[in-house]
Amino acid sequence: MAAEMTEALDGPGTTDTAAERTLGIMLVAASAAFFALTGVLTKSIHADPLTITCWRGFVGAILITFYVLWRRRRSGGRESLRLGWRGWLLALEGAAASIAFISAFKFTYVANVAVIYATAPFITALLAFVLVREPFRAQTLAAAAVSLCGVAIMVGSGFGSGHLFGDGLALLMTAGSALYMIMVRAFRDTPVVWAGAVSALLLFVLGWFVTDPLAISARDAVLLVAFGGSFAAASILWTEGSRLIPAPESGLLGAAEVPFAILFAFLFLGEIAPAASLIGGAIVLCAVFAHAGRDWLAARKSAATQ
Repeated sequence: MAAEMTEALDGPGTTDTAAERTLGIMLVAASAAFFALTGVLTKSIHADPLTITCWRGFVGAILITFYVLWRRRRSGGRESLRLGWRGWLLALEGAAASIAFISAFKFTYVANVAVIYATAPFITALLAFVLVREPFRAQTLAAAAVSLCGVAIMVGSGFGSGHLFGDGLALLMTAGSALYMIMVRAFRDTPVVWAGAVSALLLFVLGWFVTDPLAISARDAVLLVAFGGSFAAASILWTEGSRLIPAPESGLLGAAEVPFAILFAFLFLGEIAPAASLIGGAIVLCAVFAHAGRDWLAARKSAATQ
């Protein structure tokens, strides 16, 4: 989730001083760690996925709303909170992708969801080419082909294991997130972070009417509040950090969410994905980091020559 938010939220970051750049790196890295807790928290909560998204949305919406209002106050009220039909479309699409995201963790390994989601930039590029004829870079095509092989290995291992449904949800969620990113780029005048807060609130309303959000244990209640808090913290840290560093660097740091997620699943859940998932995951991660690293090096070289 961290990688998908990149410069689309607030435009490419700029760095005025070394101290600002260091702070930006720390904030984006911290956001990746918070995003990576999603799988651990989802699997630790006994409630159903809709109840989880309901309370995660409620707590997250409150905290992100406070953040948006704080940012608006600092800007002297220049930032609009008017969503319009584009903002509402973003909120609805984001809510649908979130439901698939949370549900996927209930039916497959954390590593599978995290690695499949890491292919979102490549699926975004593919959909952008198909829908709006946005040019496709050769290096993106190559990385996408390599990552597809890794995903095929992971998903193929799910046949007969009971994890195929969860892998399918992860793929659906990744496609939904890719479409969300295309919409964000197309709707540049839409307050994206505010749309995210509204999306989270919509999840609360849906969960309230479809499930019984009050039928949870005290343990789950604590974890759900922590989940909403971590979601808001990740979103806010990413937004603030990406303002201070270039977009390619944000994308490279955001990709650290995947190894964080796998590590947390092992430390807190004792979950070790099967060999096929680890092999496929390694292939995808190599493609993702190579692609992001090349963009980062190109940006550094360009900055050095200016």
